[in-house]
Order: sequence, then structure tokens, then C-alpha cells
Amino acid sequence: MTNRNTSCFCFLSLLLANLAFHLADAAVPAIFVFGDSTVDVGTNNFIPECRGKANFRYYGIDYPGSVPTGRFSNGYNSADSIAKLFGFKKSPQSFFYLLNQTSSFKHNIRCGVNFASGGSGIIDTTGFQLFTKVVPMREQIQQFSTVCGNLTEILGTEAAADMLSKSLFLISVGGNDLFEYQLNMSKNDPNLPEAQELLRILSSTYQIHLRSLYDLGARKFGIVSIAPIGCCPLERALGTGECNKEMNDLAQAFFNATEILLLNLTSQVQDMKYSLGNLYEIAYEVLHNPRSVGFKEAQTACCGNGSYNAESPCNRDAKLCPNRREYVFWDAIHPTERAAKLAARALFGGGAKHATPVNFSQLIGD
Repeated sequence: MTNRNTSCFCFLSLLLANLAFHLADAAVPAIFVFGDSTVDVGTNNFIPECRGKANFRYYGIDYPGSVPTGRFSNGYNSADSIAKLFGFKKSPQSFFYLLNQTSSFKHNIRCGVNFASGGSGIIDTTGFQLFTKVVPMREQIQQFSTVCGNLTEILGTEAAADMLSKSLFLISVGGNDLFEYQLNMSKNDPNLPEAQELLRILSSTYQIHLRSLYDLGARKFGIVSIAPIGCCPLERALGTGECNKEMNDLAQAFFNATEILLLNLTSQVQDMKYSLGNLYEIAYEVLHNPRSVGFKEAQTACCGNGSYNAESPCNRDAKLCPNRREYVFWDAIHPTERAAKLAARALFGGGAKHATPVNFSQLIGD
């Protein structure tokens, strides 16, 4: 009898722990997260071959308990910050994490799932060159299809469709596709397309991914575009110390292409709603006037080594800044928890230059 009660208690404790991020007053029934390291909460921890992980110090130093969770941050990341604004305690757990909790999987997915994988991109092959194995967008959507099947089994067809139609689908992807393009350019790859052709490929592939999510029941899309990645510490260290204009131009062009594809897609499916977050504009304002929002350092990474603290990885041997709240960048390419939080607030409640045609808050209120 004691063993049975103990087992029951452990199961309930695990279930409550996995559902801890969900609050009764959440603005949406669930959040489903797709994309790359900007929103990954530990997916890559479960991929043995993956060489792009953040499950070691100093990652997570400001996370509760100073635990390295797999987030590419000193604490919470963008997915967490956005989830909090919608009434959750943090991002939902990763698909692989929930899948390992077999006895509670079907219960936990009702509050959402995070499928994002650090290093991944819109194109299937992005990330494999540098990190050996990641979960590309296409595969993330296949995982979501599995979740949809389970939700239908639990709730029934109509209730599952209603729940999905009211949920937020948060997507942050594309930066790695541009970084890898830059890497291949430096190798003089003869098969590399011109920049405009790359953008066409990214746009058409992205549209396929979004339509696939729509066909599976997604209706409200919160899409985060690419930041001015040419100004990250890595790009400064690789170049002259200034922002890389070519990379920034690509990031801006990607935003424009994404805006066009969303207009095209919503003209085909009228019940699809979206908010396209202009992270380029949001981050650019901070990078060029950091003190206006309380930052003291907007060029050098908080954790790393070498020029701009970006020539060596952020790990236990890295040089760590004493006050993470004063830095925009945590490592060579990722924002600090505070920077991610400020960006999330702009996406959630900002004006037309921060999100179009509505902000994330208005998307759900629509």
C-alpha cells in the first residue's frame, strides 16, 4: 500500500511540475514554439550527436538554481519571456523532454510544447554542417503532428481543433540560414546561390512550413523575424569591429520577404491571423542607444574569450562579466535574459514599427 501511494505521489508531483508553467489566467490555452536557439529550452540536450548545446556552465547562471537547462542564455530566453506575458510561468517543455515522461505526456501537451532546436533553420540542411545533428523546421512540424494526434485522442476532434485555433504558435527562425550562407561564402562554395535566390528559397520554404502548421490546426501565428545579426559580437570579431552591413541587409531583406509571404498566405486562408515581430527594428534601437534602456555594453559578449568576448565559447573556462543586466549580449550571438525580456515586451505591446499588422497582444485579443 505504501509503495502504491508513493508511486501515485511521485506521478502527481511530476505532473504538477511539468504543468507548473501554466496559469489559470493564461490568455491562450497553449503555446507551441518552433525555431532555433533563440527559443530552444533544451531540445538539443536529447540529441547525443548534436554539438550545439547549452547544458553546461555558465549557461543558466541566472536561471532559478543556477541550472544550465539547454537555453542559450544566462537565464530565461525569448520563448520564456513571451510565454510569461501571456500568463504562463515560462515556456512549455521541449517535445523530447515531454516524450520521455511517457505516463504524463498526453496531459502535459495540453498546455503546449516547445519544438525549437538550437542551430536549426528553415532549410532542412541548416545546422548539420556545424552541429552534426539538429531538428530542422520540417521535422519540428512532424513532431507537432504527433502532438495533434494525441490531442485529438484526448479531447476529441472538435475540442482539439478549437483549442489549437485559440493557441499561440510562436516561431523564431532564419538566423542560422543566414549565418551558414555566410560561412559557405567564405569557403567560396561554387554551388552557393546568389543572395536574392537564397531569400527566394527561404521564403518559399517558410511558406510551406507555415501552411503545414495551418493545415494541422494553427490559426494564430506570432512570428519573430531576424535581429541585426551583423552587429552581434561574433560578426564584430570576424570583421573590422563594426557591424557587418551585408549580414544586416540580408536580415532586413528576410523581414521584407516574410511580410510579403504572410500577406500572400493570409489571402489564401482567411482565418489565419499573424503578428510579424520586427526584431531587427527592436534590437537596432537598443544597440544604437543602449543606455536609454539601462545597458552599458552593446558590443562585447558577457561570456566568452578573445576579441569582443566572441572568439571562444561560453563555458566554465570563459571570462564572465560581473553584471549580466548591463550587457545586451550573453554570448557571441545570443541576447542576455534582460535583453530578451525587453524585446518580448516590444513584440507584445509595441507599435506598428515593432510588430505588424498587430502586436502579439492584439493578435490574441483579435
